[in-house]
Amino acid sequence: MSSSTEHRSNSLGLLRDLRLRDATAIVAGTIIGSGIFLVPGNIANDLSSFSAVTLVWLTGGLLSLFGALALGEMGAAFPGAGGLYVYLREAYGRTIGFLYGWALLALIHSGSIATLAVAFRIYLAQILPLSATQQKLAGILCVLVLTGVNCLGVRSGKNVHNLLTVAKYMGIAIMLGLLFYGGHVHLLRASVWPKPGLGFSPASFGVALIAVLWAYEGWHVLSFVSGEFKNPQRDLPKGLFYGTLIVTVTYLLANVAYYSVLTNTQLQHTQRAAATAVSAATGGGSAAFISVLILVSIVGATNGMILTGPRVYYAMAEEGLFFAIFGKVSARFRAPVFAILVQGLWAAGLTLLGTFQELFTYVVFTGWIFYGLAVAGVIVLRVRQPGLERPFRAPGYPWLPALFALAALAITVSAVVSSPMHALYGIGLVLTGLPLYALFVARIRSKRANTSAGAAAE
Repeated sequence: MSSSTEHRSNSLGLLRDLRLRDATAIVAGTIIGSGIFLVPGNIANDLSSFSAVTLVWLTGGLLSLFGALALGEMGAAFPGAGGLYVYLREAYGRTIGFLYGWALLALIHSGSIATLAVAFRIYLAQILPLSATQQKLAGILCVLVLTGVNCLGVRSGKNVHNLLTVAKYMGIAIMLGLLFYGGHVHLLRASVWPKPGLGFSPASFGVALIAVLWAYEGWHVLSFVSGEFKNPQRDLPKGLFYGTLIVTVTYLLANVAYYSVLTNTQLQHTQRAAATAVSAATGGGSAAFISVLILVSIVGATNGMILTGPRVYYAMAEEGLFFAIFGKVSARFRAPVFAILVQGLWAAGLTLLGTFQELFTYVVFTGWIFYGLAVAGVIVLRVRQPGLERPFRAPGYPWLPALFALAALAITVSAVVSSPMHALYGIGLVLTGLPLYALFVARIRSKRANTSAGAAAE
């Protein structure tokens, strides 16, 4: 099935213009949004020592690497456009694959874009004096401008993304340089072990790990554009691994820098860890720098999401499981322009329908259900299709994919417990895709019946 998908992608004119450096930039630039600048304060409230904090960020990075390597195996085996949609379809059937693709457009991917846009307007308001209406317009404009950029083709989208990723990491490097220059080794040493009476709690570690895994979310989107790689079987697994590894190292270095400037108690009392740390290291005057850095980071992550998502709707339409117009590729720009526009307009609308926390909760709950299933699909397909050609095999099979799947289950259960109504709404929205699925399946069967009747008549 993968070979036919790849053939259709080529015949319709998707431009194979992505290389390993682009793959690495998509992963590294999409994962890092605002989390590493904000989440460390929450982690400090759960864990009382730097050693535990390091362990939880390292654990989150390793689990993400396990997931990335698992998707590397799937991507090398099924190198056409669509990514997780294709993997879920192959492992569990068309119904699950379609529900994921529908949920991606209706909530998961579009909601992620909307969540980033809401974060963008919040941080822009820290630099510019904007009214509530102006903030909302700024978030919508961010989505629409980047949507326009990606309508110009994958080359336009990737060039902007690569530029934003370089700018983001340059900003992070400057931030780390300021913190290490103004930091003190004795502060870091004093935080390594918990104070007497504040031992290690597995429950608190689990809560912190869930928050950390949220900060690592986004590595999977590279799989969506696998149909536009020059050499997907080689570059997709490597890009997933290198990009996730870069993010893991960046997160670890950032935490070392924070704890070189702030005590655990100081981190516990701030929701803006990066700004507080840089202010402590430089003596103030850093708020604007950190706000600009976070804005660049958010815009880069938003562009990565806008670039990748429409390729799933395109792949679904190719197979007759979505509206045909989503599978149309612009002859000029070699991109699924209609799919990109619909995603952008819907995501812009979602920015007006909920708060940052509400949007984030919807996305996390529904998304991690499918991430866990996709990675577990490696095990399913090893059993069901042992003869499938696998140019890349996930190391640590079956234990590492199983660990990731369990972590995804924990995140899903945590989201249900903490926000049951949001989880219920998310499930309901996913299930609204069932009538649509039945419609498209009926169309496919009708076409097959007509074709068979015509062949019999001849």
